[in-house]
Amino acid sequence: MPGRRYGRGVAAVAAVAVLAALGACGSLPERRDAVTVEVVRFERLLAAGRYAPLCGTLAPATREELEHTAQAACARAVGEEELPRGGAVRQVDVYGAQARVVLEHDTVFLSHFPDGWKVTAAGCLPRPERPYQCVIEGG
Repeated sequence: MPGRRYGRGVAAVAAVAVLAALGACGSLPERRDAVTVEVVRFERLLAAGRYAPLCGTLAPATREELEHTAQAACARAVGEEELPRGGAVRQVDVYGAQARVVLEHDTVFLSHFPDGWKVTAAGCLPRPERPYQCVIEGG
């Protein structure tokens, strides 16, 4: 109904829900640490050729796009991609539920999901005045 007013109780419940959702993400140092742990895990799995568990680190849309493009299951598709070995972490930027990790030889992007941080793009190279070009990314 147009002009319908909601009571203070509904507004209070909505405010608590928003604060709880924001608090669930943790402090900035905690989020940076969690992002770093996930990228290091991704890099170790990649270096070891453990593509099936590596697929578990990918965001759903990234995994779907990879499988669709390669017309193959994720583990096989990742193995066929030329993902660089990233090397040491140089910089971690976290903005809300999005993160960027700059490694020695790669840049990896992540998003926060209910079950933790997931890789949304990897094998990314910066391009002046243009978006990053990534080997794998979500659609």
